Amino acid sequence: MQSNRLYFIDAVRAFAILMMLQGHFIDTLIDPIYRDSTNIVYNIWSYLRGITAPTFFTISGLVFTYLLLRAHSKNDDQPRIKKGFFRGLLLIGIGYSLRINLVSWLSGYFSSYFFVIDVLQCIGLSLIILVSLHILFKHYSYLFSTILFAVGCLCFISEPLYRDLVISNLPLPIANYMTKINGSVFTILPWFGYSAFGAFIATVFFRHAHRNRFKLCSVITFFIVGYFLINYSSWFLLELHGITNIELLKLSASYNYLFTRLGNVFILFGLFYAFERFLKQSIIAKIGEKTLSIYVIHFIILFGSFTSYGLKRFLNQTLNPTEAIIGAILFAIVVCFISFHYAKTNTFVYNMNRKLINRFKNQ
Repeated sequence: MQSNRLYFIDAVRAFAILMMLQGHFIDTLIDPIYRDSTNIVYNIWSYLRGITAPTFFTISGLVFTYLLLRAHSKNDDQPRIKKGFFRGLLLIGIGYSLRINLVSWLSGYFSSYFFVIDVLQCIGLSLIILVSLHILFKHYSYLFSTILFAVGCLCFISEPLYRDLVISNLPLPIANYMTKINGSVFTILPWFGYSAFGAFIATVFFRHAHRNRFKLCSVITFFIVGYFLINYSSWFLLELHGITNIELLKLSASYNYLFTRLGNVFILFGLFYAFERFLKQSIIAKIGEKTLSIYVIHFIILFGSFTSYGLKRFLNQTLNPTEAIIGAILFAIVVCFISFHYAKTNTFVYNMNRKLINRFKNQ
């Protein structure tokens, strides 16, 4: 399982981070006149881009929960629990720090843009929630699995209830985790649902990975469930509505992007798990180990964290498709090169996390 986790998961991470690099670059810099919904190439690109965030959240829940379960099986999960809490807080801190504009701050201007929630804050909070659920149910393995699955379904099905949520009676930093009205890119709902489903998969992997033909069964299951979610999840929700007469099920089926995207993620998992042996020691697996570094570096270069001087400032919505495609390829290569050969972001943040944990232990 350790081998499977290493290559299979890192390959999925690499795919997601590369899709994010090209997606952010093209979406930010391409001229709006080329956003043609009647163009099949643009539609395929847009659809594939939509898989990126669900993949990140699902794989983060899978990896982290599996490590928790493995540590618990050795009666040594306390360090992992503490590390999980600090890792979550660390990701939240990095997410906020990338929105710091030192130039504006030094001039005396502070923008509420700093409190906008992005993917790192949501993943960090999701890890903290998963650690909390593990603490509550770690002695009840099957109950833990059931709750994770139920929470994931509830997050998705209840999406119509908070789709246009407006929160005015909470402080802005807290409200932004629940509503997009102030500019947040991600909110904890529904995105924690993907982390919950990833954690559920982790419980299945941990419980059955030692069995014969587990990999074959897993790949087949990923494809079957993924196909069902993409093509029949809306139908299934409508059937449940017909049986239960619960209006929320009908509303969820009418705008069912969450279960559909989960199906895409499962298909992706099945593909990479099936061809895992071809990815061992490959550049793809190595890229998957550098996702945090790559994310931080790309954000600074593209969006101008700290200085506000990024590619967006000079090339915002000015590129034609050819320039955008070539630029995205070069952008991905440069960011990965910096991450591999110069940046020490992962080492720095993980060492800082370890120091914080050790300091906490000594108190």
